[in-house]
Amino acid sequence: MNSVKEVVKVGIADLKIAQGGQSIRTSGLGSCVGVVVYDEGLPLAGMVHIMLPSSSLAKDNGFNLAKFADTGVAELVKIMTHQGGRSNRFKAKIAGGAQMFQLTSGSELMRIGPRNVEAVKQALESFGIPLVAEDTGGNNGRTIEFHLGNFLLNVRTVNMGIKDI
Repeated sequence: MNSVKEVVKVGIADLKIAQGGQSIRTSGLGSCVGVVVYDEGLPLAGMVHIMLPSSSLAKDNGFNLAKFADTGVAELVKIMTHQGGRSNRFKAKIAGGAQMFQLTSGSELMRIGPRNVEAVKQALESFGIPLVAEDTGGNNGRTIEFHLGNFLLNVRTVNMGIKDI
């Protein structure tokens, strides 16, 4: 029996769906936030790798929806619903949003990590999706992998070890 599960890899400013026995992973989460929305009833999960808090920061109209918290979460919910997910069963887990650079100026613009976390939480709340676990902040990068078998988010933090949330 082959016990190797397929891992769906999510790139930076990317969005993917995993089903059944798959897991879904993204790396390179510094100030970016990895958002997992899942439906235990199917099982179905989606992950979006958010780079920036708001699509109002987009330079043009043909922008990548997955890059921004507001449009990325909305697109993830839309795709998961299309795949048979029921929004009243959706739950979310997030990780990332680190402050990767020491700030000498008090510029709010440079607080990308914390602003990403706030924007993701607002987007989830606007869809009525409960945030059941998070590992955010700090100043270390993360790699995350969500396992559909047990609905745990494995968080590997640079110089800090591994934990499941």
